[in-house]
Amino acid sequence: MNKLADISTQFSEWYQEVLVAADLIDQSPTKGCMVIKPYGYAIWEFIQAEVDAKIKEKGVANAYFPLLIPESFLKKEADHIAGFSPELAVVTHAGGKQLEENYVIRPTSETIIYHMFSRWIKSWRDLPLKVNQWANVVRWEMRTRPFLRTTEFLWQEGHTAHATKEEAVAFAESILELYRVLAEDFLAIPVVTGRKSKSEQFAGGERTLTFEGLMQDGKALQMGTSHVLAQSFPRSFDVFFQDKDGTITSPHCTSWGITTRLIGAIIMVHGDDRGLVLPVPVAPIQVVIVPIFKTDEEKEKVLAAAQAIAAACKTEHIRAFIDEDTEKTPGAKFFHWEVRGVPVRIEIGPRDVAAGSCMMMDRLSRDKKDKKPCALTEVISTLKNTFVTYQKNLFEKAKQRRAAQWYHVKTFDEVATQLEQKPGFYQVGWCGNGECEASLKDIKATIRCCLQEHKQEYCFVCGAKSTGDVLVAKSY
Repeated sequence: MNKLADISTQFSEWYQEVLVAADLIDQSPTKGCMVIKPYGYAIWEFIQAEVDAKIKEKGVANAYFPLLIPESFLKKEADHIAGFSPELAVVTHAGGKQLEENYVIRPTSETIIYHMFSRWIKSWRDLPLKVNQWANVVRWEMRTRPFLRTTEFLWQEGHTAHATKEEAVAFAESILELYRVLAEDFLAIPVVTGRKSKSEQFAGGERTLTFEGLMQDGKALQMGTSHVLAQSFPRSFDVFFQDKDGTITSPHCTSWGITTRLIGAIIMVHGDDRGLVLPVPVAPIQVVIVPIFKTDEEKEKVLAAAQAIAAACKTEHIRAFIDEDTEKTPGAKFFHWEVRGVPVRIEIGPRDVAAGSCMMMDRLSRDKKDKKPCALTEVISTLKNTFVTYQKNLFEKAKQRRAAQWYHVKTFDEVATQLEQKPGFYQVGWCGNGECEASLKDIKATIRCCLQEHKQEYCFVCGAKSTGDVLVAKSY
């Protein structure tokens, strides 16, 4: 493949080219949808496995709910239907006949899940109830971009019901912390956690918590959310239970989720001019072994050494692959695996075998001088240490870049004049007034989240006393 588009000046084009060059997706015949290829889907599977294990530790059990939801269900909660109406895909005919009632292809599953909760929850003894499903959803999008905003996407959606609001809030906050750890420790992406403004919160929610990442082009990405739903939501679906004191009341519910959008975040936060750069935990191939030889005699010895390394990796649960393609030059192989973001490359030739060693290089290294010799007897220990250092460096690099794109300003004019030329996070004071927030529409920006910090004394729009700092940015 030719050189990728310039990441610093053609970020959008670069992103699209990386998706193809790294073999993550292919075009779909269905408008607005994508085909996730095995290499791309493997990344999602590793994210899925990590989250699945962590939420099960919190007592959450997996279930599955129908793809088709009766249209009347969405109409039961006014804010919910108002929020999702523009994005709904509706089934009106099936079996050659018009349906008596239309079905909506799920944009989210609160409505049908709380219909089931009304059957499962009768007493305080039935609480807390914690379920999750791994599924696909459809939200009709006019402008799509693979992994970031597509008509159909994959996600997990968790739903819980609690006896008290305090329990629901605590659980929603614990999920947000789980997501933060996932982003920073697993994906090496620094994130900001906080509460969404009222206009940006989930349709039908009382409180929406978010974790926001900053991409290399200075745009924000909402990477996932955790919601405390308004109590009107379960009441709309006749979810009631008898409390310990005999009172009939509704539970306090949460819903929360992450999507395949996280793959887009990995690409845009860590990628470089050579393509994809993958965090170790989600790399389908964590180390690629490139044997280098000329003669059949050299081939036999070199491949034997490469296979021994691969076998040792397998024993230690390290995902290794030997590139034995004889049609490609070593240089072509290096490019092939660099663009796919493999964290570590091992090169081994006849001289290395004779010396009982190999050459090792991580994906963040830029120069041949960065290759380091490694004794074959120490490959596993060296790999493990390299993975730790690489993951730490990946996170620190992203954190430093974000720090350079984080601005503290006092006025709307400062945001308006600087944001276009210097995109990033703009930390400002806000009075909490929706009219002040709405002024951001003129510059195509939004409040990404409300911070716990209170550094700015006055609202950046009206000059009134600030109730707290917020982050403003353009977003995907």
